[in-house]
Amino acid sequence: MQLNLIDISIIALYLIANIILGFWISKRASKDINSYFLGGNTLPWWILGISNASGMFDIAGTMLLVYWLAVYGLKSMWLPWVWPVFNQVFLMVYLSSWLRRSNVMTGAEWIKTRFGTGKGAALSHIVVIIFALIGVIGFLSYGFKGIGKFAVAFLPPLITNPDTLLKYPQINTNLYALILMAITTIYVVKGGMFSVVITEVLQYGILTISSIAIGIIAMFHVSPDVVNSVLPAGWKNIFFSWNLNLDWSTIHSVASSKVTAFNQWIASDGYSLFGLFFGMVLFKGIFISAAGPAPNYDMQRILSTKSPKEAAKMSSLVSVVLNPPRYFMIAGLTILALTNFNTLYNGSLTKPDFETILPQVLAHYVPVGLLGFLMAGLIAAFMSNFAATVNAAPAYIVNDIYKRYINPNASPKKYVNMSYLTSVLVVIVGISVGFFIESINQVVLWLASALWGGYTAANILKWYWWRFNGYGYFWGMVSGIMTCLVLLILDYFNFIPFIHSWPLANNDSMNSFPIILVISIIGCIIATFMNPPESDEVLMKFYTTVRPWGFWKPIREKVLQVNPAFVANKDFKKDMFNVVTGIIWQITLMAAPVFLVFRVYSSFFISAAILIVTSIILKFNWWDKLESAYGDGPHKIKIKISDSDLQIIEDSK
Repeated sequence: MQLNLIDISIIALYLIANIILGFWISKRASKDINSYFLGGNTLPWWILGISNASGMFDIAGTMLLVYWLAVYGLKSMWLPWVWPVFNQVFLMVYLSSWLRRSNVMTGAEWIKTRFGTGKGAALSHIVVIIFALIGVIGFLSYGFKGIGKFAVAFLPPLITNPDTLLKYPQINTNLYALILMAITTIYVVKGGMFSVVITEVLQYGILTISSIAIGIIAMFHVSPDVVNSVLPAGWKNIFFSWNLNLDWSTIHSVASSKVTAFNQWIASDGYSLFGLFFGMVLFKGIFISAAGPAPNYDMQRILSTKSPKEAAKMSSLVSVVLNPPRYFMIAGLTILALTNFNTLYNGSLTKPDFETILPQVLAHYVPVGLLGFLMAGLIAAFMSNFAATVNAAPAYIVNDIYKRYINPNASPKKYVNMSYLTSVLVVIVGISVGFFIESINQVVLWLASALWGGYTAANILKWYWWRFNGYGYFWGMVSGIMTCLVLLILDYFNFIPFIHSWPLANNDSMNSFPIILVISIIGCIIATFMNPPESDEVLMKFYTTVRPWGFWKPIREKVLQVNPAFVANKDFKKDMFNVVTGIIWQITLMAAPVFLVFRVYSSFFISAAILIVTSIILKFNWWDKLESAYGDGPHKIKIKISDSDLQIIEDSK
């Protein structure tokens, strides 16, 4: 399929506008590294929230959600809990505030606020940097393949020589990926966080208009009767029992070979025992969410806010601005794909970039001009995710390696120039890896399984247990990640067949997670008790600054000895109530747009009512109480320790 010249012109103008905007605001970003990586902590929370949501609105993820909705129906609302999406609820309720109170620039720098500056802290600092950089490079290579496949389906081939194409069949895919990544890199590198955030707000506007347009097109072009004729019984029911109970063979209006494919996908995905799957996803999701954000662009947005209160508000806004328009688009694409399945289907729906279905749907239903605008919106989705990922990486290299270990006394300009250089190098490495990747989906599953499996235990304990130390953190992370790698190798050679089949069939990553978690916890505990706790000075500073709840009684008693006026955090029950309420609230933000586009009005109004009720509860029990007991802003404390005598010599905000 080829785009009209008008559509190509619209896309070109959009790309040029992004570059101009990036250079226009680059002066403000180049003052120092705080301005470059965190925007000088001057950006309003609502702008950061829109930017964060825009960064999560990627093409490949959206297409995967379309696949899930098409095959699994409304029960697919629970499938994103694999990531898990409700980690944003934990962030908005309490973890964003805790993280922002630390007043640092990166997740690696945060380590010294919790573990000090000893050897254990240094090891922890290094492992977080490695964790962050592996994730960035992996997802850059994933994005490289995704945007290349998407662009080549629409745009005219740059190379047409048959011999060259025969020898290098992916040359046009890779060339378009290079061009789009280069354009995005220019404004990201030059403008830093300011450029990323401002352009992502612009991209979000385009994405939202595009999403609404696709949903409306689907509603006007396809009647409810036609939609219902291609859906099996139970497709519109968001609730489930132990088994999925969704049989596509009952649909006779779709070619039998395609119906067989739907049922095969359900079996191969490992979701047939849906009740068991849901329980495991919930178990995994709670642990991952309680661990806090990974050191990526989500964490950088939290650290970029003006205060802990604005950090919490920013995280709440992500769900509000991301889910309704995104799922409005997903529902529209699903309707158009299902009702035209026999004519549009040319490839596997399980590929997360949907390189066949999406271009065909847009080509058949979107007029010239609007198609260019929609394409700009979808390219904006890639650019937002790519820009946010790239911006997160140099902060770790420049701030946590170059500044800390190599050149701690360089000028602000020197650090900014190093940021330019490292941004480009990270992109080059990501693109280089992308050239060698054939299966995008496998890379994403490996990253999610290995990194998250090894990340969870250590990052839960760092928040909630005072005795946990830097050595425990380091060995917990290392043992978790190494266990995942060993399991992957053993599974590859079929030495542990049960991982592939138990308790969920064909779901290796879910089956492996409890094993990885347990071994990581063992590594955390053994290393922690083999080494002394962190100093009272470090622990008391952390406790009085971040003010977590959890197992901090010995430290709380020491703080109260020297400062009886200190107010401890006793909000555990309130926070957990708000987390449960927030998860229900978030699900309605996802489900309501789908019910509306599919015109299931009874379920839509029920979802809307639940959304209103949960919003009111959160307004009075969370929003109105943000920081009310503790003040708004980092709580700075200086402690003097001589022998066993502890004395606070400064206690202020």
